Amino acid sequence: MSPVVTDPAKLPVLFQDALNAGDVEGVLALFAPGAGMRTVVGEHITGTEALRAEIAGTVAARGKLTNVPRHTIVGADTALLVTDWTMEVDDPGGERIAPTGTTANIARRHTDGGWRFTLLNPLGTA
Repeated sequence: MSPVVTDPAKLPVLFQDALNAGDVEGVLALFAPGAGMRTVVGEHITGTEALRAEIAGTVAARGKLTNVPRHTIVGADTALLVTDWTMEVDDPGGERIAPTGTTANIARRHTDGGWRFTLLNPLGTA
């Protein structure tokens, strides 16, 4: 069982560290059941298996994520996390690329007191 994340502002760095370590299950532990994501290509995915496939693909592309948290805004049991990111990956041709962006992610506090992502949107408002 993963440790309980009691501060939602820590989620972006925990995500970064688990992804960079190639720990797909560690990344998935940061998501609530039924969570969703808008991928960097604009596809909307939901559920553990779709998230696992997306994260595993990033790990396979030798993804190295750098997250720089900008804002964490908390109200009730919901948090909006705005984070600047850079993701170094190998493109399909083997070239190393480093796209950047700003997220608009949502996390919720669950009954165990821990915070988990419910929605990830690495494209922010784009």
